[in-house]
Amino acid sequence: MSVNRTEGRAAWLAKAGFADTAAAERELDGPLLSGIATESGLVAALGATADPDLGLRGLSRLLEALAPGSDRDRLVAELAADTPHRRRLLAVLGFSSALADHLCRHPAHWLDLAHLDPAVRPDAAALRRTMLEAVGADPAARVPLAVGDHQDLLDALRTAYRRHVASLAALDLGDGLDVAAVAAELADLAGATLEAALAVARAELPPSAPLCRLAVIAMGKAGGRELNYASDVDVVFVAEPPVRPPAGSGDDGDTDDTGWLTTATTLATAVMRNCSVYTAEGTVWPVDAALRPEGKAGPLVRTVASHVAYYHDWAKTWEFQALLKARPVAGDAELGAAYVDAVMPMVWDAASRDGFVDDVHAMRRRVEDHIRPAEADRQLKLGPGGLRDVEFAVQLLQLVHGRADPTLRDANTLAALAMLTKGGYVGREDGAVLDAAYRFLRTFEHRIQLRGLRRTHVVPDSDEQLRILARSLGKKQPAELDEIWHQQAREVRRLHEKLFYRPLLSAVARLPGDEARLSPEAALTRLEALGYADPAGALRHIEALTTGVSRRAAIQRTLLPVLLGWFADAPEPDTGLAGFRKVSDALGTTPWYLRLLRDDGAAAERMARVLASGRYATELLLRAPEAVAMLGDDAELRPRERKPLEKEVLSGVQRHDDPVAAIGVVRAMRRRELFRVTVADLAADAPIEEVGEALTVIAEVTLSGALAAAVRAVEATRGAPLPTRVGVVAMGRLGGREMGYASDADVLYVHTPYPDEDESEAANAALAVANEMTRLLSLPSPEPSLTIDAALRPEGRQGPLVRTLASYAAYYDRWGEVWERQALLRAAPCCGDAELLRRFQALIDPLRWPSGGLTDAQVREVRRVKARVESERLPRGADPSMHLKLGPGGLADVEWCAQLLQLRHAWKVPELRTTSTPGALEAATAAGLLAPSDRTVLLAAWRQASAIRNTTVLVTGRPSDMLPKDPRTLAAVSQVLGYAAGQSTVFVDDYHRAARQARAVVERIFYDDSRL
Repeated sequence: MSVNRTEGRAAWLAKAGFADTAAAERELDGPLLSGIATESGLVAALGATADPDLGLRGLSRLLEALAPGSDRDRLVAELAADTPHRRRLLAVLGFSSALADHLCRHPAHWLDLAHLDPAVRPDAAALRRTMLEAVGADPAARVPLAVGDHQDLLDALRTAYRRHVASLAALDLGDGLDVAAVAAELADLAGATLEAALAVARAELPPSAPLCRLAVIAMGKAGGRELNYASDVDVVFVAEPPVRPPAGSGDDGDTDDTGWLTTATTLATAVMRNCSVYTAEGTVWPVDAALRPEGKAGPLVRTVASHVAYYHDWAKTWEFQALLKARPVAGDAELGAAYVDAVMPMVWDAASRDGFVDDVHAMRRRVEDHIRPAEADRQLKLGPGGLRDVEFAVQLLQLVHGRADPTLRDANTLAALAMLTKGGYVGREDGAVLDAAYRFLRTFEHRIQLRGLRRTHVVPDSDEQLRILARSLGKKQPAELDEIWHQQAREVRRLHEKLFYRPLLSAVARLPGDEARLSPEAALTRLEALGYADPAGALRHIEALTTGVSRRAAIQRTLLPVLLGWFADAPEPDTGLAGFRKVSDALGTTPWYLRLLRDDGAAAERMARVLASGRYATELLLRAPEAVAMLGDDAELRPRERKPLEKEVLSGVQRHDDPVAAIGVVRAMRRRELFRVTVADLAADAPIEEVGEALTVIAEVTLSGALAAAVRAVEATRGAPLPTRVGVVAMGRLGGREMGYASDADVLYVHTPYPDEDESEAANAALAVANEMTRLLSLPSPEPSLTIDAALRPEGRQGPLVRTLASYAAYYDRWGEVWERQALLRAAPCCGDAELLRRFQALIDPLRWPSGGLTDAQVREVRRVKARVESERLPRGADPSMHLKLGPGGLADVEWCAQLLQLRHAWKVPELRTTSTPGALEAATAAGLLAPSDRTVLLAAWRQASAIRNTTVLVTGRPSDMLPKDPRTLAAVSQVLGYAAGQSTVFVDDYHRAARQARAVVERIFYDDSRL
């Protein structure tokens, strides 16, 4: 940049990024810079740094520190050209005051920056060699020993360490190194520095000191090769005598007969002091050994055996979490490896400890609780959405799943996250978001620390410091940095809560270690122990689900050990596993399916319970596999109301001219909604009345859709609109809103011709609609069918299927019998012409609520008909006590009892004018017609019998009015209804007791002539 003579120099410098333009002018006019500052582009290069003022001051100081002559001349020449070297040097001087101080104190080190290659960085061995040579030790020696004056060695250690940090920072700031590579190199440098500090410590020992073996184990970020620029270095010291006692001697190696342990403790203490003490060259970093057994209260040095004994008997959950990052970095490499080999099996078994997941959760909360309130909103590390959120989530997932999956056993957070993502334990999108957020937060943290090489994780609140940090990260304004930071923090917190509190983790953690990832042998043994009826068949399902290297197989290998237990807790584990395989085959390639089960333990457990409760839900799910999605949301399990469902169905029907396609829309809705109700019934223990209401709504909407499709089909055939209004009247359980899973749809068809329409033609059209409805709903289909039954119409099956209002009125007036009036107690509008249905209801109300009630003869007729129904409809050879509907105390007993009370008293008790059996019993009790204790007995029996009928369908997929005879089916039905395994006889006894009590009430209420 050259000076524009038409604008002031101060404005030019301000535009370049300098804050103190007057000071900048003085520096640029000084004898060292005046010759190159203006035309060389140096001012522009300084303006590109994060802090141009600091960079200019540092550059002047560096030039002053160089001796006049070749060194200073070379630097001037470098500054005059636009080279990577100049960019890196200025990036350091223009951001880190601490590294600028170091370069000015050791001006020759600026030459290091001239030979940097971001593609070629020293590895751990090269750094070890450099640091040992800095203290005069032979890197090739088996036990390196520093040579020189102790104080000089400490200075040399610090100088060599800071020299390398300056080179690394130059690449980091000037070239934008990957933060993971920077952190790994800093960790390797820390290991090399500890090795050099140990060499210095050995030089301090007196010649007579007993020999020992000492290994330094890095923990925390140093162990995970993700160290910061300024950080404590966490370590554990392990020592052994130079020659182990003979095997079987009984000596655990912790005795101090020869003083070797004293030597080891002296060396460990000296290592810590050599790194942390301040000298003229400053300090390196504190060495923290607080993660050792018993913390600061425990001995600084222990043997491997002593460590193992402590971790076996006394260690807390957090200590195993800390050990996850243990890595030998200095001292006796063989001893360090032996330590890691000894403790790591305990680390990967820690998740099976009682309350492990809860302990980790509690520890994270304690960390947050100890944040200083004044720093809570500026904490990059410990606060919500900070680095610890990522690290705790990753470590918890590692510890839970890593015992069974060795690929997850990486101490590095980003590497472990990558393997968790690759293995399917974390979703791809979630893994990518967390990776990017963690890299950003670590880079931000590095910049904050690099400024003064000061250990901090708090974002400064100074506007000027934020401006400099923003510029170092390529952002123009602090507000831009702040927005990105908080956006990343929100994403981290969201995913932390999703992963860290994933319910499935607790379930996986509770599995015995050898079951977390099942081999075929272990799987077969576990299947037998869990009670699978066909372990070999179940094993074939498992192998089909988990074989291969696909992400789908990996996720299912994680899910299945837990699902197998959940299946086994349900009545039909074999059915559940087989159903899971079928659903997974249908949906396994759908991205959200396995993600839902992995991330939502409640959904996975709910699915396992539903699938292993019987065939009905599994068959529904196979026909509508996308319904799995509703398992993850409690709100989705609430049955839907009729109005929105009907709107959806009628809209779908209108889109199809082909009636078969139109009824397909109706059936799709019915499959989905039946599954919704089934899940609510099985997993949420919905009351029987709620189940009946929900199933009734589904049936009503199904009939409404079928009617709409049938009308369109008949009108298309006729080539004209219908000449009559058509209505469908609900009867029986449909009208009572008490539908079961296998209930038929009892209906009456009513129509009334439009004015001036031919009555015969209208009747034919209405009949065609009714027949088309029946045809459409009878088409072959794999899902449970809804059968239309119009047998309750006048004259039964011998009478016309469809009648006009006038025909119904004439029939009931002349021929209507008591049982038909009784059937009309449950008549309710279902679908079709609303006005016609209202008029039909007005027609039948006087018939079913007869003024004055029933005569004595009519009461006796009702009893006679009931007896006839029981004798004629009870299956030949059936045990009446096992029949849920017609047996003593069964559904018919309760319903006929309620209906007799309605027929006799509804004319004067309006509350009895209901189609609901429980509603009628409640109204009768409120009116003093039924004792509360009798109502309780009747309702209990009715609910129990209704629940058994429904549950039998859910278990077997087939309707039945009998208590199951098959022991396996009986056991499954009883378990679904809440009885423990092996309590099926208790279940049967409970039913019979309730039925006997109900029968006693019925005999008093229904058959007592004194009540006439």
